[in-house]
Amino acid sequence: MSTTESAYSRKNPFPAPLAVNRKLTAEGSNKDTRHFEISLAGSGLAYEVGDSLGVFPANNPGLVDLVLKELGFTGEEQVATADGAPASMREALTRSYILTEPSKQLLQAVSGKDSSGAFLANLLLPEEKASLENFLWGRDVLDVLQEFSAARFTPEEFVKVLRKLQPRLYSIASSQKAAGESVHLTVAVVRYKVEHSSRLREGVCSTYLAERTPSSGVPVFVHTAKHFRVPENPDVPVIMVGPGTGVAPFRAFIQERKATGAKGPSWLFFGDQKSATDFLYREEFETAAAEGSLTRLTTAFSRDQAEKIYVQHRMLEHGADLFDWLEKGAFFYVCGDAKNMAKDVDTALHTVVERHGGKTAEQAKEYVDALKKDKRYRKDVY
Repeated sequence: MSTTESAYSRKNPFPAPLAVNRKLTAEGSNKDTRHFEISLAGSGLAYEVGDSLGVFPANNPGLVDLVLKELGFTGEEQVATADGAPASMREALTRSYILTEPSKQLLQAVSGKDSSGAFLANLLLPEEKASLENFLWGRDVLDVLQEFSAARFTPEEFVKVLRKLQPRLYSIASSQKAAGESVHLTVAVVRYKVEHSSRLREGVCSTYLAERTPSSGVPVFVHTAKHFRVPENPDVPVIMVGPGTGVAPFRAFIQERKATGAKGPSWLFFGDQKSATDFLYREEFETAAAEGSLTRLTTAFSRDQAEKIYVQHRMLEHGADLFDWLEKGAFFYVCGDAKNMAKDVDTALHTVVERHGGKTAEQAKEYVDALKKDKRYRKDVY
């Protein structure tokens, strides 16, 4: 059944049971990366490899309690949610509004209510964008309320200066041909400390999945990504670059190509911090490589040696082969961090084409631009 035939969507998410919550990283890792399996049984929802799963999270009740206490509210006050529906203040703060990032509207309101916060209005000027980002880093709504405690709000006033809590999109880590009525996710659970506070900070949705999913199910929907599909021709080679949780869709690609009997060769570049603790899905990928459903597996573990080695370094090391694959019509995929990794991988790709294609920098750019135009260079970055 296709997604169009399902009664469930972003506007009407399916309450899906979380069936598996398994840690992928080993003892001693700096990360807590998990494998989740969510049941879509009875939903009519279908997905294709390359799609994402949208998850509607809820805020941590502990943070909600602290915000209510700081405001002097009981939590029973009646307010409107971000969608305009009536709800108790506690319910609205738990499910409808962002508490981990202060909104500009909140800062504006605080600057007018607390004289010590007058400087906040200046931070909101367009030319102060960098200063505002600096001020906001690691600060949440509770920090602002505690720092500018003279600012008092009525319940309705307060929710009006908050932004709506949005669903998170996670690249799907399974092929439905292999997983059936289940959908798999690979998620790094975000937790960190900031200098100005002893309170642990956390990612809303990653900790919700790891620790706070309700027995009634996780509200989910399928987000289609037609730009990130496997090649229609099963004989075409694929090169997949997915460090960390960026490997998620490529696990799905490998499952899909095995299920469909695709003959085209496949090459996975995977990287993380340490081989012993952070080699996500190691057994699966090594088995796939041994049985041939994955032709090549190239890894980069940044902290296993004195100098840091990343996936882009491995691409350069194997540049001659990589260029040869491209010349044979390979599709090149990259998934993961847009800010640094995807840029570094793109730079490495240009260098490989220049070096092994005997091209100038300008000609290499034309070659890579042609890959994009032909939809053979595909990105799923965030």
